[in-house]
Amino acid sequence: MKNIKPYPYFLLFALVLPVLLFRDFTPNNELKYLSIADEALREGHFFTFYNQGEVYADKPPLYFWFIMLCKWIFGEYHMLVLSLFSIIPALVSIHVMNKWVEEDTTPRSRWNASLMLYTSAFFIGSGLVLRMDMLMCMFILLALYTFYKQYSGKGRPLDRFLLPVYIFLAIFSKGPVGFIVPVVSITVFLIVKKEIRQFGRYLGWSAWGILLGLCAIWFGCVYIEGGNDYLNNLLFNQTVNRAIDSFHHKEAFWYYGITIWYSIAPWSLLYIATIIIALRKKLLTTDKEKFFLTVIVSSFVLLSMFSAKLDIYMLPLFPFFTYLTVLLLPKIKEKRIAFAVYIPVVAFMIAPVVALAIHNKFEYPHSIFIFMAIGVLFVFSLFAFSLLLKKKLYQAINTAALGILGTLFVGGFALPRLNSNIGLSEMAEKAHEICEEEDIDHYYYYRFRSGENMDVYLHEDPIKISDEDSLFKVYEQGDCMIFLKERDVARSEAIMTWLETVHYEKIGIFYLVHPSQGEQLATTLAGEPNVATVSQ
Repeated sequence: MKNIKPYPYFLLFALVLPVLLFRDFTPNNELKYLSIADEALREGHFFTFYNQGEVYADKPPLYFWFIMLCKWIFGEYHMLVLSLFSIIPALVSIHVMNKWVEEDTTPRSRWNASLMLYTSAFFIGSGLVLRMDMLMCMFILLALYTFYKQYSGKGRPLDRFLLPVYIFLAIFSKGPVGFIVPVVSITVFLIVKKEIRQFGRYLGWSAWGILLGLCAIWFGCVYIEGGNDYLNNLLFNQTVNRAIDSFHHKEAFWYYGITIWYSIAPWSLLYIATIIIALRKKLLTTDKEKFFLTVIVSSFVLLSMFSAKLDIYMLPLFPFFTYLTVLLLPKIKEKRIAFAVYIPVVAFMIAPVVALAIHNKFEYPHSIFIFMAIGVLFVFSLFAFSLLLKKKLYQAINTAALGILGTLFVGGFALPRLNSNIGLSEMAEKAHEICEEEDIDHYYYYRFRSGENMDVYLHEDPIKISDEDSLFKVYEQGDCMIFLKERDVARSEAIMTWLETVHYEKIGIFYLVHPSQGEQLATTLAGEPNVATVSQ
């Protein structure tokens, strides 16, 4: 069969481009990663990382290197450039899976699969945010594809060296999951096939030598930079301890059994129903189908046994859910499975109506693009529903998926007006401008999470204020810019009363409290009201 043409991948990229161009960095993770990269560049660290001076051994170096490279080349951080390290691995992952099933599928079914995987909630989400998970997912898929090529007799001599390199890069991207998923999947599959004695053919002494050698180089560099304490934290606290009795993200065994339904939405019902029907009807007949199911089941069970759990840890399994479904669908009568597509399509038809009915209940900057995006979702969903009525299942899936992407495309143009409610850059830039004009030297933030990482924008460390008394005392001292979150203000009558007596500006969901030029603080604190300026 002919290879899939490159133009669909460009289309997939283009449909999310406005989001990549206009979105601000999120405070809780993305801004933290930028702050960590800044600190590493200042201190000259490349294998050990710190966040505000505290050890940050949670993540391996590879993704931070990409962030640092961006800063080194451009002198600042650009969302579009950094997003490429998530969206390109997402598209490569889709391409790998398309190549994997090429002999068993048509171009139409591969396009179906591409759209379904790309629009699965946590897959597209991981492709649009600055995280290392998609990078790890890509390397895991490359490792498993390389193994299967060897197993099916289509491998190259180079593949025996690439397999351990891909596994190492998966580990080097995110950590132990990059090792667990490929090695466990390969082992269980060979056991199922009663070929476990062939394990050394794929992961023999040379493969383990390469993998351990690369890890030894990494750990050696960590030891040189960070010493024994950092290395111990990396190897034990972040692996063994998190697996057995996690200090972070600790969840029950059945956690993924609940989260999987929304993680791969809106196609979760289609995936799971197809696999269940295929198992009942004994339709899994090829080694490829059995291997895909093995990856899903073995990884799902093992990751469920670990103490630390996050929805995103399941990301490497999502491509196998999608492409196993596409392999099995032709063996199942459409009328048996159509309900699994009807349900999300009907939900997409109802969602825009509900959104329009309740949008006035939420306070956010309005944009015509939001209403246009809602309209796009409704029109595409209506069209998909009509295709389902005509028994055109595959066309309905494509239409619904393109409706999701069209909604993202149009909605992305609303982000410049929404960014003040998403990130901190607009607030920090305004604060820096005010402080330059009014000769203010100190930044403070009241309680909210990730405020310390505003050093990326402010070029100095803001100081945390933990209680109300300290908040009022800091302002009395003058020479300060204080950041407060709208939520914290609404929870305290004392702060709301205090705001009536001081000068502030409002940017999105944040208050910027500062003495105005020439203002007498004593007069202000005595009760003379100030006029607040509101910046949209």
